[in-house]
Amino acid sequence: MAFLIVVGVLLLFLVVLLAKTIRIVPQARAGVVERFGKYKETLPAGLNTVVPFVDKVRYLIDLREQVVSFPPQPVITEDNLVVAIDTVIYFQVTDPVAATYEIANYIQAVEQLTMTTLRNIVGGMTLEETLTSRDSINSGLRGVLDEATGKWGIRVNRVEIKGIDPPPSIKDSMEKQMRADRDKRAQILTAEGGRQSAILSAEGQKQSAILTAQGERESQILRAQADREAQILRAQGEGQAIQTVFQAIHDGRPDQSLLAYQYLQMMPKIAEGTANKMWIVPSEIGKALEGLGSTMTQLQGIPKEVDGPATRVDMGPKDPVVPTADAVDPEVSQANDAVQQAIAAAQSAAHPAVSDPSIDPSNVPSMPSEPPVPPVPPVDPAAGPAQE
Repeated sequence: MAFLIVVGVLLLFLVVLLAKTIRIVPQARAGVVERFGKYKETLPAGLNTVVPFVDKVRYLIDLREQVVSFPPQPVITEDNLVVAIDTVIYFQVTDPVAATYEIANYIQAVEQLTMTTLRNIVGGMTLEETLTSRDSINSGLRGVLDEATGKWGIRVNRVEIKGIDPPPSIKDSMEKQMRADRDKRAQILTAEGGRQSAILSAEGQKQSAILTAQGERESQILRAQADREAQILRAQGEGQAIQTVFQAIHDGRPDQSLLAYQYLQMMPKIAEGTANKMWIVPSEIGKALEGLGSTMTQLQGIPKEVDGPATRVDMGPKDPVVPTADAVDPEVSQANDAVQQAIAAAQSAAHPAVSDPSIDPSNVPSMPSEPPVPPVPPVDPAAGPAQE
């Protein structure tokens, strides 16, 4: 019985001895071994053996990159404004022995170092620079922390500013300033839009005025050309009419009898009207007509009796020449010359006595005024028709 107890105690001792001898270190971990309270070695990841009851694994250090977020810390800027800044540190233990024996609590040491460094950096910046210079703040923090924590066996990989919170009053001022800037930009854009709209409207009005002026100019040119052609046609027509009348007078060979007959034809027209009640025709009407005919014949160069054949006058083309739209100035000038020649020929034909070189112009009697017609007393309708 005693033998079994001894065997059991020996087995238990062997198990405990084996447990104290074999140490398993997880991946990305490092075990710091002390012998009688003094550093002996560092155990890597995997299966390791130590001297039981002599060596002791004091610390198990995590070699992975660690992330530590620090609470917001009040920081005073250069323009005496208090802002709350919270940071995030990414670091990694590179030397487990230094991290164990050079610093008591490296996480707390990193936090305090970050706070002091952040105050130093932000204290030399204004609020606007602090809000817009996060990259420079991160670079400054990383450089200072990496240099200070190197002897602790720690490497700072990254430092990030998670948030910068200015005071509420500063936030309100910033919001007002931002709103004012946005209103300013909106007004500027509105003004730019109005200016562009005014420019485009002015350009449109300018183009419209130019097109209207060009249309009016072309219309006036066409109207002037039409008036010129109408005047040319009117002048040609008047010339043709004068020539026709002149030729008709020569073809008719008028004498005193014709003039007297024309006078008698005009008498009923003279008697027309509501105010004419009675006409007294004198008995010497024949002599008066004969004297009037002889006087008008002599004045107009019409003889009492005509002999010989009638002389035809070349009247030119009967159809008026219509200038075309493509007519140029020389053609128009030729047409004007032709009209002037026709009018001159008609005037010379209307005064043959003056145009005939055989007749002395001084012997041609001047045109007297028409003899006054004696007034005729009105006839009473009750007295009956007028008697000769």
